[in-house]
Amino acid sequence: MAQIAENPLILVDGSSYLYRAYHAFPPLTNSQGEPTGAMYGVLNMLRSLLLEYTPSHAAVVFDAKGKTFRDELFAAYKSHRPPMPDDLRAQIEPLHQMVAAMGLPLLCVAGVEADDVIGTLALQAEQAGHNVLISTGDKDMAQLVTPNITLINTMNNTLLGPEEVAIKYGIPPALMIDFLALMGDSSDNIPGVPGVGEKTAQALLQGIGGLDALYHHLEQIASLNFRGAKTMAAKLAQHKDIAYLSYQLATIKTDVTLDLACDQLTVNQPDIDQLHALFKRYEFKRWLTELENGSWLRSSKTNQAGKNSGASSVATPLEPTPDTEQVVGADSASVAEANYVTIVDQQTFADWLQKLQHAALFSFDTETDGLDTLTANLIGLSFAVEPGVAAYLPLGHDYLAAPAQLDRQQVLAALKPLLEDAQRLKVGQNLKFDQSLLARYDIHLRGIAFDTMLESYVLNSVSGRHDMDSLAERYLNHQTITFEQIAGKGKNQLTFNQIAIEQAAVYAAEDADITLQLHLAIWPQLEKNADLQQLFQQLEMPLLPVLSRMERTGVLIDPALLSEHSLQLSQRLLELEAEAHQLAGEPFNLASTKQLQVILYEKQQLPVRKKTPGGAPSTNEEVLAELALDYPLPKVILAYRGLAKLKSTYTDKLPLMINPSTGRVHTSYHQAVTATGRLSSSDPNLQNIPVRNDEGRRIRQAFIAPEGYRIVAADYSQIELRIMAHLSQDRGLLDAFAQGKDIHRATAAEVFAVALESVSSEQRRSAKAINFGLIYGMSAFGLARQLAIPRAEAQRYMDLYFQRYPGVLAYMERTRMQAAEQGYVSTLAGRRLYLPDIKSSSEIRRKAAERAAINAPMQGTAADIIKRAMIAVDGWLQQQPQPLVRMTMQVHDELVFEVHHSVLESSCQQIRQLMESATELAVPLKVDIGIGDNWDQAH
Repeated sequence: MAQIAENPLILVDGSSYLYRAYHAFPPLTNSQGEPTGAMYGVLNMLRSLLLEYTPSHAAVVFDAKGKTFRDELFAAYKSHRPPMPDDLRAQIEPLHQMVAAMGLPLLCVAGVEADDVIGTLALQAEQAGHNVLISTGDKDMAQLVTPNITLINTMNNTLLGPEEVAIKYGIPPALMIDFLALMGDSSDNIPGVPGVGEKTAQALLQGIGGLDALYHHLEQIASLNFRGAKTMAAKLAQHKDIAYLSYQLATIKTDVTLDLACDQLTVNQPDIDQLHALFKRYEFKRWLTELENGSWLRSSKTNQAGKNSGASSVATPLEPTPDTEQVVGADSASVAEANYVTIVDQQTFADWLQKLQHAALFSFDTETDGLDTLTANLIGLSFAVEPGVAAYLPLGHDYLAAPAQLDRQQVLAALKPLLEDAQRLKVGQNLKFDQSLLARYDIHLRGIAFDTMLESYVLNSVSGRHDMDSLAERYLNHQTITFEQIAGKGKNQLTFNQIAIEQAAVYAAEDADITLQLHLAIWPQLEKNADLQQLFQQLEMPLLPVLSRMERTGVLIDPALLSEHSLQLSQRLLELEAEAHQLAGEPFNLASTKQLQVILYEKQQLPVRKKTPGGAPSTNEEVLAELALDYPLPKVILAYRGLAKLKSTYTDKLPLMINPSTGRVHTSYHQAVTATGRLSSSDPNLQNIPVRNDEGRRIRQAFIAPEGYRIVAADYSQIELRIMAHLSQDRGLLDAFAQGKDIHRATAAEVFAVALESVSSEQRRSAKAINFGLIYGMSAFGLARQLAIPRAEAQRYMDLYFQRYPGVLAYMERTRMQAAEQGYVSTLAGRRLYLPDIKSSSEIRRKAAERAAINAPMQGTAADIIKRAMIAVDGWLQQQPQPLVRMTMQVHDELVFEVHHSVLESSCQQIRQLMESATELAVPLKVDIGIGDNWDQAH
């Protein structure tokens, strides 16, 4: 396997770094609105490389401006790529200055690409007897790999030597150019041979050899064992010119004339004064502090297992906002296998049990053979009591027998008092999973003090993903062992019970260790803000066990009703397909984007509203909805797509998701996904079942009450408009809600200057569109499109609205200013909602961020309110001697229950009281409650 020799020449594909950094996370800006995210990302990755390998020689290579020799060979080379975004182009020159100030040689050579410069230097260095490490995410570079030239893939930080290239691509590095020539490369617009894909190219190269060998032995191709072998020789012969052109385009030049030889690429001391000036200009505040105390280019941790471990610790490139710092865990502890223990005997177990009992706080994690807590088996537990000190306790590895692993039943009996002790504080990553899993083993987890996923989410919901691997990179600058590294991928992937104990133990112990270190890194940042700390401790953490109980309760559905509905949807889809074919004048595949583009834009000549990144006219839902206002075919396509999605997602799928043990469907709720604090759900997604059309309501009819129970749906009435009234303190809105008026009718009366009782249904509909549209920052154009009225008339409606409700306009302007000044807005509970694009130089991004700034406090506050209500309702339910009420679903502003008929009236009163008192606004909260035999009846 690939290993990194000591002190290699490191060649960095700067252009690969640049685009990875730009696209990794939402862009950052400084207080002047200048983009900074790509600069920060590239420098962060470069710094990690320097700290990891401390090379004496290195270079960072960027593509130069202008055309290259490949453009002369093939005019369409890379022609499909969109131009570089303006906010990325603006960062290139200052980035080059920063790279040079770091002491790194920087090369841009006109007429060739960065790949060619890297290839030339790599070959030159190898011939001089040096080892080379190329840091890139470009697969073309695999052609350069030799025993002395190794790649680090910047997308997943794995090493690619000759063996890894052969495993990954099915051919050795020497045939990579032939591989690309045959199959082409869509990213560079290299055409390749038509009809030759990856599998075919592999079969040809493995069976006969490179391009020259193939064309010398065309007659042998028919005997190869792959689909289409009989006709492949003719295809190759027909497209020989294209194949060899593609070969030229894919070949990295290794003879570029350079001003510097590889031995001259010396890493110099950084220019601290220049770095200080640049960091100050672009407001890299934490880096400024590190420059001043001398720690910016000083390693803060030891590599996990030495430089030959085959793993790199290149960090995630972007710091999401200046408020989310990257912090190394307590005592900067390294993750060292020597400090990890595998518990396989009673004495070691007794020692660790005592450690856990005496620890003020310990982290733990479960290892399972699946991700469904209702069916997965517990394979092992890991614990950490201090950074770098962790243990793995195997309990269910198939190939181990006593005494190689302890008896699961006895061990869990010994751990049960500890895990159920509310005074023994625990920290974990996504502890809802562990709590639900342990409940199946009759262990009711208590003492859940911290969850690192939720700590990160509360600190900054848009900082990136909140899984442990991402958090370890972001906060600890550490690359964790991934499950794929120990279990493999695809259909042959091992389950945890099949993994060798040596690998399993390190992987599992690291999980517990990193979780503890993450808590020690993130929690001090939350403590700095009393609102965020309170939000975490009083809302997100108490909600965790509530969601676990809801998931385990599940919902009851009627599979026969769904099957009947599915058949009816199939018939309706056939009718819509026939209608679409009639409107198009010919049959076509409604699910084919390419065929739809031809029908809509070439044959029917519909106006192109928007293009894809590749330059093709878009057929996405937003574009079709706009076209549907004026043309019949897009309207039919939208209807077809909507029904097809309902059928595949719900009517076909839900019956297959019934758990055989419980007879119910169990969704998964996610606390750390949406930016605003709203919950989401998956498997199945209960948030997206339509309520405004017959098909969606029929799906809701399949959510039924068990015998003796009724479905109760408790829905906050117009909660976001009530929050708008509270935040804006607009007197007209406050009075309307205080008097219990129909808010849409009251708005219509104000806007259209008519008496309340004289408001027509059409006027009320328009007022409702304005009320809800303003919450989402709708423009006059958007309102005009929704109401099918001229834009000028829509603008007049909005002007009248703001005249009648001036407090709303003042709130919107105030919020925009605060968002631009702070970079975030807040909910009433203090949840921060960061807006990375609020100072973007792109007007489209900036306007979108401004709309989000107006909506986020309302949507986020509504999310906080219903979470608080769920905690209160669950607290009441846990006190009941008999479980006659079950909370089964949360969908946006609605809670759904199964209530026994004997307590129906009293329970509805209690639910209403708890929900309406969940928070105090300047206007009363109102909860509408419906009762029925199914969800649709109750809603």
